[in-house]
Formats: sequence, C-alpha cells, structure tokens
Amino acid sequence: MIWKIFPEVEAINNFNNNTLVSHLGIEITEFGPDYVKARMPVDHRTRQPMGLLHGGASVVLSESVGSMASWLTLGEQNVKVVGIEVNANHLKSVSKGFVTSVTKPVKLGKSLHVWSTEIFDENGELLCISRLTVMIIK
Repeated sequence: MIWKIFPEVEAINNFNNNTLVSHLGIEITEFGPDYVKARMPVDHRTRQPMGLLHGGASVVLSESVGSMASWLTLGEQNVKVVGIEVNANHLKSVSKGFVTSVTKPVKLGKSLHVWSTEIFDENGELLCISRLTVMIIK
C-alpha cells in the first residue's frame, strides 16, 4: 500500500468542499492499494458550448485527484504538493452521464511525483489519458 495517511472517502470528499473539485461535482469513490477512483458528472458545469465534456474538466479531474493522492502518500501535514505539468490526450467525447477516473502512480520520488489518470465513460470506453507531475515542497 502506498498511502501514509489512510484515505477515507468521506473525509477526502468533505475536505474538497467549497473548492473547484466540489464545484465540478468530482467525488472520490474508492481507494485501492495503489490507485484512486473518482467520478465526475458530464453536465452544465463540465460541458463545453458544443455539449461535450470539456477537455479542461478532464484535466481538472486528473490534477485534483493526482495532487490529493500525492499528499496522502507523503503522510506529512506541512508539505505542499503543487502541480508543475499536466497533459491530456482526449481520445473520445461524451455528452452526458458520468465519467470515472483511475489514477495510479508512475513514480513516487522524494521531490517529484508522476501520476497517470485514465478517464472512462459509463460503458468503460477510454476517453482520456492524462499525466500529472507534482513537486513536493517541504
């Protein structure tokens, strides 16, 4: 298990209240030994004007979950985790329902973490692959 702070779904979702995460309806749904699952609605908050899931919303999902996951792997209250690079390949579009993300570490170093996030539609089809690099500031 990679978690130094034992992740509790309800506590993490409450921690995200009154942030961009809660504004977009992003919810953590599950922690595994080396992954985090989350979901986000495809609705008026996350669609672009053409009615499709906004690519930026997918990036927010990836960066938010990856940054939170980094913090939980460190187990230190006074550490800051800041995103320094995020990219996304948008492979397919969706216009309604929910998307689900699975975020896993690629590298957990002392000062840099890299996370990979795959985002799926309700049929399990891959919509987006994203990679996040965060810097650890002590």
